[in-house]
Amino acid sequence: MNDNDIDLHTRQLLVLPDRDAADEAAENLAARRPPFGDLDVVRDALAGEDDAEDAQWLVVVEPPESGWTTGLLAELDALAIEYEGWREEG
Repeated sequence: MNDNDIDLHTRQLLVLPDRDAADEAAENLAARRPPFGDLDVVRDALAGEDDAEDAQWLVVVEPPESGWTTGLLAELDALAIEYEGWREEG
């Protein structure tokens, strides 16, 4: 997704492979960017899958009041990649 296509006031999701990665990424981001506050970590079961191992974990990041900047989105992308995941609009 191109940054030009992103709604500057839409929440972003870090999609990560497991709960440990999601918890660690959320703690890391909250420490780096205190204005984000406590971040929600939620389980996202893949469609049609009942097995917990087929779940992804999401870190839900609400937009700053001024909206997303290219730098903040790049930081979220880098953090997601560091934990073997990716970022998407949510």
